[in-house]
Amino acid sequence: MKQLCCFVTAVALFSLLICCACSVKLNPTSFQASLGEVVFFSLPFLTSPGILCFAGDARVRGQTGVLAERRGSYPFIDFRLLNNTTLSGEIGTKKKVKRLLSFQRYFHASRLLRGVVPQASLYLLDEDYLGQARHMLSKVGMWDFDIFLFDRLTNGNSLVTLLCHLFNVHGLIHHFQLDMVTLHRFLVMVQEDYHSQNPYHNAVHAADVTQAMHCYLREPKLANFLTPSDIMLGLLAAAAHDVDHPGVNQPFLIKTKHHLASLYQNVSVLENHHWRSTIGMLRESRLLAHLPKEVTQDIEQQLGSLILATDINRQNEFLIRLKSHLDNQDLRLEDAQDRHFMLQIALKCADICNPCRLWDLSKQWSERVCEEFYRQGDLEQKFELEISPLCNQQKDTIPSIQIGFMTYIVEPLFERWAQFTGDTPLSENMLNHLRRNKAKWRSLLHKQHSSTRSSDHSGQVTGNQEQTLNEEETP
Repeated sequence: MKQLCCFVTAVALFSLLICCACSVKLNPTSFQASLGEVVFFSLPFLTSPGILCFAGDARVRGQTGVLAERRGSYPFIDFRLLNNTTLSGEIGTKKKVKRLLSFQRYFHASRLLRGVVPQASLYLLDEDYLGQARHMLSKVGMWDFDIFLFDRLTNGNSLVTLLCHLFNVHGLIHHFQLDMVTLHRFLVMVQEDYHSQNPYHNAVHAADVTQAMHCYLREPKLANFLTPSDIMLGLLAAAAHDVDHPGVNQPFLIKTKHHLASLYQNVSVLENHHWRSTIGMLRESRLLAHLPKEVTQDIEQQLGSLILATDINRQNEFLIRLKSHLDNQDLRLEDAQDRHFMLQIALKCADICNPCRLWDLSKQWSERVCEEFYRQGDLEQKFELEISPLCNQQKDTIPSIQIGFMTYIVEPLFERWAQFTGDTPLSENMLNHLRRNKAKWRSLLHKQHSSTRSSDHSGQVTGNQEQTLNEEETP
């Protein structure tokens, strides 16, 4: 009976494979190539009955030798099947469980081959919401763009909707002959690889950075020299610069001996992971598969250079180089190398532009990033690790964190950016918001200190009163 079941299953899978091949109308060679592109998933293994583990990130080495990563976007697995092995002899061995999981991955891959977008990524909106979202997109180049509202209007699909629009606005779909279905599939992969449970490093942050990048790419000093390739690289890097962010920082990964820290030898650990994950998704989606090999290789390398530039530990390196260029007035934007450097600066600005937004938006981002810090601090405390700087909720207040961040990180960078752009309306607007927001945080910090002093003073008075009462009661 068991042999008959296996035979029927094999026949069914073979039939599905034939139907899949016919539905996409591929010749045998291209069909095999497509299969090869989607099988990027790492094989699971069982450490003990009922415990499922994965051998880290799936990694694919391309022709350039650049390692690509894809986070485990596995289809649903019914863990009851793994835990109840005694109830069913069909899945009682590790080999058979592996086969079951492999079949599940195959069914998921076959959907990708047929171009079927996963149901979770589809979103249906009321016409009124669509109209409001379209109206917002008509003003996507405005600095007061509310990405939180836009995310609600698009039912949590702000990154996909925004990128599709910007690729069309900049003429990238036509210029690079991109397939819209493939582009949408790739953007859905990127959006879904952000962790929605992260208060800050999520897809909404990526959409916000992308919208800021769009604004910077329109600055006349830069826009007059940009090529379609520069624009596409800037938007892609902005969209994917924090993909699959775990919600903790590099020092946490290092001191917990995370496999990514070992893999990248404690250097730009997260940024390397974001880059390699992006390459994995580009190859898996085959978005650029129709372009010449040397073009795709160059895009992958330049994406890496842009994303790696967002490492906050390299802030001084880029600031010193930018200051030198501006002081010597030797930036030649006709030169691809200088253009790329300014794209790196633009992405760095976009990544930390929250303090330069309107107060209501800036305050929300500040609270979100501090919440993420505090969660890491709580995790470190739980496992008896040293609490990282800025992650101690009892000592590090939101106003003090934001004032330090603005003073030492944001202001120096945006003052140099304004010097580069020539004090355009956008640059002046950002610096004005930055100064006003910093003043508001100072005011809030002062109120906190005043409240703390009052409460300490009140506590001291209460203590003295108790001591007096005790003395009076003493015979």
